[in-house]
Amino acid sequence: MRRFVRLLLKFILGIVLLAVLLFGAGWWYFHPEFTRTAGIVYAQRNGRDLTLDVVRPAHASGSCVLVMVSGGWKSDAKKFYPWMGASFLRQGHTLVAVSHLSQPQASVQEIVEDVQHAARFVRHHAKEYGIDPNRIGVFGGSSGGHLSLMLATRGGPGDPKAADPVDRESSAVQAATVFYPVTDLINLGPSTENLHDGGPPKSYRKAFGPKATDLKEWQGIGHDLSPIFYVSNKLPPVYIAHGDADTLVPLEQSTRFREKAVEQGREVTLTVESGGRHGWSTMLWDAHLFAGWMTEKLR
Repeated sequence: MRRFVRLLLKFILGIVLLAVLLFGAGWWYFHPEFTRTAGIVYAQRNGRDLTLDVVRPAHASGSCVLVMVSGGWKSDAKKFYPWMGASFLRQGHTLVAVSHLSQPQASVQEIVEDVQHAARFVRHHAKEYGIDPNRIGVFGGSSGGHLSLMLATRGGPGDPKAADPVDRESSAVQAATVFYPVTDLINLGPSTENLHDGGPPKSYRKAFGPKATDLKEWQGIGHDLSPIFYVSNKLPPVYIAHGDADTLVPLEQSTRFREKAVEQGREVTLTVESGGRHGWSTMLWDAHLFAGWMTEKLR
């Protein structure tokens, strides 16, 4: 009996030590060394400052990933935590967390304009931030994924005659990694947001401005804000992760986007999370895969 008790105690001690080691390793991994410059004003909207945070790893490679801090087209700079991007930081990517004015204080159309401006702003200040302006990717989930794909599909050259030198820069990105993005606002399919009246998502009718309630006007607004209609042979590589049980943004939003890209001969990798809804417990692992993929594409 004494021998059994000693063995049991050793076993329990071993489990405790293993748990401590695993916890310590996890804590270490999600707390990489970095410097953070927060609250950089990149534009104003409706009298409010729009800001971004630059998070630079200790061993920066020169690549940059814009992080769209957005959910439901609402944004709060305080909700970005560097540990969320630990895998990106550990692979040398400088993260730029882009916040925007939340809807309905700003329409989605205005939000898209503002994140485009943010991309131009970062490229204009690339040398200052220690990044290569030709190695910029973007990352986001849900509405952040939508904004990421708006940059991937509609980002492009600035106006060479613009008075503001920032507006002369390109807003194009060289790669995009996204979680469950809406890609087609005109065809919402089996989404729980679809009232089947041809109008905007039911919970976001005020997000697109007063004209969006006019179904004729909405066709033009929704088309302009749908990345799927702007897939071209210039689309950068895209990596999407989407759950097959997502009822808010159904999987078909990503599968149809991928099909459109394939028609143009472009690369879109789609990982389907079995049983995944609008978010799942192992998303940090998917973010880790995103980081490795982004490293390869921005090499």
